[in-house]
Formats: sequence, structure tokens, C-alpha cells
Amino acid sequence: MSLSGKVAIVTGSGRGLGLAYARELARQGAAVVVNDVDAAVAGEAVRTIEADGGRAVAVVTPVGSTEAAKHLVEAAVTAFGRLDILVTNAGILRDKSLLKMTDEDFDLVVNVHLRGTFTCARAAFGYFKENGIAGRIIAIGSPTGQRGNFGQTNYAAAKAGIVGMVRTWALEMKKAGVTANAVIPVAATAMTKTIPYFQKAVEADERGEAMPHFFRRELGFGTADDVAGLVAFLASDEASGITGQAIGAGGDRLQLWTHPEAAAAEYREGGWGYQDLVENFVALFGDKLQGVGEEFLPLPSELQPETAPAQVH
Repeated sequence: MSLSGKVAIVTGSGRGLGLAYARELARQGAAVVVNDVDAAVAGEAVRTIEADGGRAVAVVTPVGSTEAAKHLVEAAVTAFGRLDILVTNAGILRDKSLLKMTDEDFDLVVNVHLRGTFTCARAAFGYFKENGIAGRIIAIGSPTGQRGNFGQTNYAAAKAGIVGMVRTWALEMKKAGVTANAVIPVAATAMTKTIPYFQKAVEADERGEAMPHFFRRELGFGTADDVAGLVAFLASDEASGITGQAIGAGGDRLQLWTHPEAAAAEYREGGWGYQDLVENFVALFGDKLQGVGEEFLPLPSELQPETAPAQVH
């Protein structure tokens, strides 16, 4: 077990993807601090990990505040004597199109995802640096943060911000030997369950059956366990040279996302004025404009949803 003797915090780990990450870290030998806002859910997660032969304790608190982040670090040290790994998975959704999204919808999502990742990473890094620990910070991103998605202004902003923070932390934490990476999961969750396009895949997963090959291979869409291995790997000593990366996992697919780079460049002596752009922009860049949103392949007939299909962006 490559993580034997290590201690991890996984925020939002009472169920779903977070629980899968916590269970895999425990399988690899780490003691785990489980975090959720529901005491019953957190307690059940701890019992599940212990039934697997692992060690875990629960901390019931919503992430976002500095106090909650400090509490999580203190709980790890109190229960297990140290902290080595932080996985920031906690999140909520408040999906609405821009004109319908309220200030509260925006602030709630950004507070949990973005601020929660920031405060927890700051607290963990402070502990790592003070104690000379070459720790691991693994922040959970999303394809929405990479490419955008209809009705998710708040979520897209938060997830894109998380990847931006990870790149910055990789620079700031390098001297201390701490790594920071983002994982971009594509898996069956409570959110994807509501999308008719993924209906057959989610139903198969719920029955304990293998997902159809089309989803796992062509779309890179799978189960929570398909992502958990990557999280555990990035937490290990074997990944000490990997930092500042956004890495996707889902189904049979593993992806290394590029950092944003210029798609094309043109130069004009004296710069580009308004009329220069009117006359030249489309000719120079029209065929190089970047797409937005995820584009999904047409479903084979046998995988068509039984409910009325909704538009997938």
C-alpha cells in the first residue's frame, strides 16, 4: 500500500465521487478525514471505509470559511498525528441561465467550490511548510471549467478558477516540495443522472453492470471508481514530479489537458486599430476561432434514452 502512514482530508466525501476518492486513498493505506455537511452521511462513509479495513474519522462542516479549513487540518492531526494529502472535492450546484441566476446562486457555488478550495489549500500548505512535509494538494475541476456549459455561469467560473489556482500553487509550493494538481472527472454522479443522454450508462452503473463500451471508450464517461485511481496516484510519492497539471479521467480514458495557449498570432507595424480589425480580423482568424461547450457524439440507436431527450451542451 503506497500511501501507508499517510493522512488525507477529502472534502465533500460523504457520498459520490468524494467517497470513492476517500475509499481508494484508504485502500492504499492512508487514514482519511471524511467531510460532509450531513452527519449521518459522513458517519456512514466512515463505517464503509472501516468495513473495507481502512481508518477514518468524520468532520461535519460546510467548507468555505477559514475556520472550517483550520478545523479539518486540526482534526487530521488530532486523530492521526499528521497531514499529507488534501483533496478538495466539496461542491454544490445552483444551475440557472445568466438572467435567472441570482446573487445568492452565484455566491453559494463560488463560496463552496472556489473559496473552499482556496481556504483548505492555504491551511494545508501552511501545515506542510511548517512541518517540512512534501504534501499533495489535489483539487477537483470539471469539463465545465475547461470549456463552459449552458446554465452554469457560477460553476464554470469556480472550476476554471480552481485550475488557475493550481497552476499558481505549483509555482509557489515547488520550493517546499509540495505538489498541486487538478483532476477533471467525467463520471456518473447525481448531476449526470438527470441528463437523458447518459441515461443508459447511469442505469447500468446503478445495476452494478459495466457501462456500454460507447460511453466508456468514445466519451470517456465512467464510474466514480474510474477517477479514484488517479487521485490516489497523484497523492503518492510516485507522483512527486507532477505538479501544476489538469488531468482528466473517466471510463477507459485518461487525458492531460493543455494550458491555455495562443491559437494564432498576427503582427502589424504600429499595432491594430479599429479599422485594421474591421478589414482583417475575419480573414486572419475566422477559421481559427475556438469552440465552446462539450460536443457529444450521436448516441447509437440502442443507447437512446427512453425519456424525451434534452439538449446536451
